Amino acid sequence: MSNDSIDADQVDGDRAWAAMQSRDRAYDGKFVTGVLSTGIYCRPSCAARHPKRENVRFFAKPEQAEAAGLRACLRCLPKDVARDDAAVKSVIDAIRMAETVPKLSELGKMTGYSPSHLQRIFKRDTGLSPAAYARALRSERAKDALEAGSSVTEAIHGAGYGSASRFYEERKMGMKPGAWKNGGAGVVIHWTNVETSLGRMLVAATNKGVCCLSFNEGAEELRARFPRADLERGGKEFEKLLKDVVAQVETPGRPHSIPLDVQGTAFQEAVWNELRKIPHGATRSYADIAAAIGKPKAVRAVGSANGANNVAVLIPCHRVVRSDGTMGGYAYGLEIKEKLLKEESAI
Repeated sequence: MSNDSIDADQVDGDRAWAAMQSRDRAYDGKFVTGVLSTGIYCRPSCAARHPKRENVRFFAKPEQAEAAGLRACLRCLPKDVARDDAAVKSVIDAIRMAETVPKLSELGKMTGYSPSHLQRIFKRDTGLSPAAYARALRSERAKDALEAGSSVTEAIHGAGYGSASRFYEERKMGMKPGAWKNGGAGVVIHWTNVETSLGRMLVAATNKGVCCLSFNEGAEELRARFPRADLERGGKEFEKLLKDVVAQVETPGRPHSIPLDVQGTAFQEAVWNELRKIPHGATRSYADIAAAIGKPKAVRAVGSANGANNVAVLIPCHRVVRSDGTMGGYAYGLEIKEKLLKEESAI
């Protein structure tokens, strides 16, 4: 679905209705939804319960809705789209320029919003709270510095961390920065292959969680992913985790608490988090994911982040399909993807 069909003078009703049904934030500011039965108008992304189609009329501008006798929704504040966008941008700029993470109250004063409202619109547009965005930014800066050849100490302090312990605390789900820099050097990864209904599966984990789940791969491929890690065959301590992983793969879609040890840029991690929100039995397009993380134009980047996922099934990249509903690609073959989606939809 393209924004191009909705301009300042005319609203395509069918496309607008589809955008409203999916609460597509990319259309906020492109048109407003008038609900004749309640006398209010909203953003397309408004979280309020959807009205019946016969009670809806679309307007290109808030002024047109008001001329028709409608009033602005107090929940989504449709006239504030431009102001919200400017506030989010100013917060991002402030976080990027600050040496320490600004307090939410300070950001609220800067933008003229209450802290709670600012947090809500920032998370709506970026997928993260201001604090989480700042943490992700610091982490990404540290990772970039490590990959550029900086020492661990230089990278940590240069990214804005007050101490190494603070860095490790924030990155408790992942490998330490020295391992990032050196392809897993100093990290012990236990692994094994096991036969499943989907074929031969590779499961690998650090002491913090699963770092790789793939199909039709073995030690050679794992070594390519973590070239300097210490690879060891899984023993008895690995068996419980392996059992849980196999059970999840054989009955995909059920809730689980399997720990993961994954690393990526702030953008990649936002995409992976969004993938984990897709309900079992459902699918999303790359455009859907891009809009959900507040980056509607980053469809190709979402595809790249999806492909960079090392942990199949547990981070369900198989639930992403093309915008036209066709399967698209899958790193481990369409047969596995189709079987996963079929089994999930049957649960």
